[in-house]
Amino acid sequence: MSKKVVIISTSLRKNSNSEALAKAFAEGAREAGHEVEQITLWDKTINFCKGCLACQKTMQCVIKDDANEITTKIGQADVVAFATPVYYYSMCGQLKTLLDRANPLFPSDYRFREVYLLATAAEDEADTVAGTRVGVQGWVDCFDKAELKETLFCGGVTDTGDIAGNAALEKARQAGKNI
Repeated sequence: MSKKVVIISTSLRKNSNSEALAKAFAEGAREAGHEVEQITLWDKTINFCKGCLACQKTMQCVIKDDANEITTKIGQADVVAFATPVYYYSMCGQLKTLLDRANPLFPSDYRFREVYLLATAAEDEADTVAGTRVGVQGWVDCFDKAELKETLFCGGVTDTGDIAGNAALEKARQAGKNI
């Protein structure tokens, strides 16, 4: 059965290593026959959550920017993948801001059941991604019907293009294909 897959690249660097992982994941999902939409945040405006909680009553954020459309797409997807660079052993600020702004999904009848984390970092120790995983897992835990299905991490990639030829790209493609 074909699924609707939304992949969000949160790095503000065009053609980043995490975006390359996202593209590989998307390629695999398309190969498997899924409907895929890729969203990049480098060209979007996403402001900080004000904590007013108006969205809990209206299921819409009072801040008018790109986060509203992205949040709607997340809620309508069967599968969501977040691609992020790891900064100081955590997710990048853009991903954290987007997750905060996705608060209107909490009281909604969201569709997503599977969430994937695609992460890259200059540091290549396996536990480099642990803080990022904890942060994303905390968000996923707020949605009873969803699970963090898999975390794909590629360390040792700093400059744009460092990920080229890395085995992590094939792992991401296979993960997308196996949705």
